[in-house]
Amino acid sequence: MTNIILLGPPGAGKGTQAKRLVDGRGMVQLSTGDMLREAKTSGTEMGNRVAEVMAKGQLVTDEIVIGLIEEKITGHAGGGFIFDGFPRTLAQADALGALLSRTGQTLDAVIEMQVDDTALVARITGRFTCGSCGAVYHDQTKPTAKAGTCDVCGGTSMVRRADDNEDALKQRLMEYYKKTSPLIGYYYAKGKLASVDGLAEMDAVAAAIAKVLDKR
Repeated sequence: MTNIILLGPPGAGKGTQAKRLVDGRGMVQLSTGDMLREAKTSGTEMGNRVAEVMAKGQLVTDEIVIGLIEEKITGHAGGGFIFDGFPRTLAQADALGALLSRTGQTLDAVIEMQVDDTALVARITGRFTCGSCGAVYHDQTKPTAKAGTCDVCGGTSMVRRADDNEDALKQRLMEYYKKTSPLIGYYYAKGKLASVDGLAEMDAVAAAIAKVLDKR
């Protein structure tokens, strides 16, 4: 079993690479957002706590998120876990480390997906999807063959995320650098950090990640 963290700013491609690891290695992606949505309707004691907090418009505490992660990893014997969106802070990193130690597991690698901010802004702000089938396109690197028409399903409803604009992305990047980027030094000091080029072609990024994991 191999447990890893994918680390990198919004738009670095963590979700894409996590899905490849799920499909190719049988790993389990633990996305904080997905876990919270699932817990909210689960009816469990922890789920009821999540629902209550979210109903009040409050932030879910680190304690609750760690509790949800513990539920997921306890007794699982698959291909390992990919932590996606957690930890985001040094305190959360300490809490995750304590949880893994308590459950007899290890963190095998933290893979930093390095990106150039200017290139990342260009990547994200040019992104759009088909509103019918979800196919992803880009103004420069992957336009539709016929303007306004999906190559896959022929749909004509193209959608851009509201926060896929330069100002919103720069704000999200600032939050990442303030709160999450200290984790790079934290895990480097623990000998867990490996870095890959997050702006390379998807197959090249996947190959670089596989090389890191195969060495562990």
